[in-house]
Amino acid sequence: MSIGTIRDAKINLTRLIEKASKGEEGIIARGAKPVARLVAVEAKGKRQPGSLKGKLRVGSEFFEPLPESELSGWR
Repeated sequence: MSIGTIRDAKINLTRLIEKASKGEEGIIARGAKPVARLVAVEAKGKRQPGSLKGKLRVGSEFFEPLPESELSGWR
Protein backbone atom coordinates (compact mmCIF):
# COMPACT_ATOMS: atom_id res chain seq x y z
CA MET A 1 0.00 0.00 0.00
CA SER A 2 1.43 3.34 -0.99
CA ILE A 3 0.74 6.66 0.72
CA GLY A 4 0.98 9.95 -1.13
CA THR A 5 -0.22 13.51 -0.92
CA ILE A 6 -3.04 15.02 -2.94
CA ARG A 7 -0.43 16.84 -5.03
CA ASP A 8 1.33 13.54 -5.79
CA ALA A 9 -2.01 11.95 -6.69
CA LYS A 10 -2.78 14.75 -9.16
CA ILE A 11 0.58 14.38 -10.84
CA ASN A 12 0.58 10.55 -10.90
CA LEU A 13 -3.12 9.74 -11.25
CA THR A 14 -2.68 7.48 -14.29
CA ARG A 15 0.04 5.49 -12.56
CA LEU A 16 -2.03 5.20 -9.35
CA ILE A 17 -5.04 3.95 -11.30
CA GLU A 18 -2.88 1.36 -13.06
CA LYS A 19 -1.55 0.11 -9.71
CA ALA A 20 -5.08 -0.01 -8.25
CA SER A 21 -6.33 -2.00 -11.25
CA LYS A 22 -3.63 -4.58 -10.45
CA GLY A 23 -4.86 -4.87 -6.85
CA GLU A 24 -2.62 -2.42 -5.00
CA GLU A 25 -4.32 -0.01 -2.62
CA GLY A 26 -3.24 3.59 -2.39
CA ILE A 27 -3.84 6.12 0.38
CA ILE A 28 -4.12 9.82 -0.41
CA ALA A 29 -3.24 12.18 2.41
CA ARG A 30 -3.77 15.86 3.07
CA GLY A 31 -0.50 16.71 4.73
CA ALA A 32 0.11 13.83 7.15
CA LYS A 33 -3.58 12.94 7.56
CA PRO A 34 -4.96 10.15 5.32
CA VAL A 35 -8.22 11.27 3.68
CA ALA A 36 -8.97 8.80 0.86
CA ARG A 37 -8.28 5.25 -0.28
CA LEU A 38 -7.83 4.36 -3.95
CA VAL A 39 -8.90 0.80 -4.77
CA ALA A 40 -10.00 -1.03 -7.90
CA VAL A 41 -13.69 -1.43 -8.61
CA GLU A 42 -14.71 -5.07 -8.84
CA ALA A 43 -16.09 -5.99 -12.22
CA LYS A 44 -19.66 -7.21 -12.15
CA GLY A 45 -20.90 -9.90 -14.46
CA LYS A 46 -23.44 -9.22 -17.15
CA ARG A 47 -27.07 -9.44 -16.20
CA GLN A 48 -28.86 -12.49 -17.50
CA PRO A 49 -32.63 -12.33 -18.01
CA GLY A 50 -34.24 -15.13 -16.04
CA SER A 51 -31.23 -15.74 -13.78
CA LEU A 52 -33.44 -15.55 -10.67
CA LYS A 53 -36.12 -17.85 -12.07
CA GLY A 54 -37.22 -20.28 -9.38
CA LYS A 55 -35.35 -18.36 -6.64
CA LEU A 56 -38.07 -15.80 -5.83
CA ARG A 57 -41.60 -16.50 -4.74
CA VAL A 58 -44.50 -14.04 -4.68
CA GLY A 59 -47.49 -15.18 -2.65
CA SER A 60 -51.02 -14.86 -3.97
CA GLU A 61 -51.77 -12.23 -1.29
CA PHE A 62 -49.45 -9.87 -3.20
CA PHE A 63 -52.10 -9.48 -5.90
CA GLU A 64 -55.00 -8.87 -3.48
CA PRO A 65 -56.30 -5.28 -3.16
CA LEU A 66 -54.87 -3.32 -0.24
CA PRO A 67 -57.12 -2.83 2.79
CA GLU A 68 -58.83 0.58 2.98
CA SER A 69 -56.80 1.51 6.09
CA GLU A 70 -53.56 1.14 4.11
CA LEU A 71 -54.90 2.76 0.96
CA SER A 72 -55.84 5.90 2.88
CA GLY A 73 -52.17 6.39 3.79
CA TRP A 74 -51.25 6.58 0.10
CA ARG A 75 -53.77 9.27 -0.72
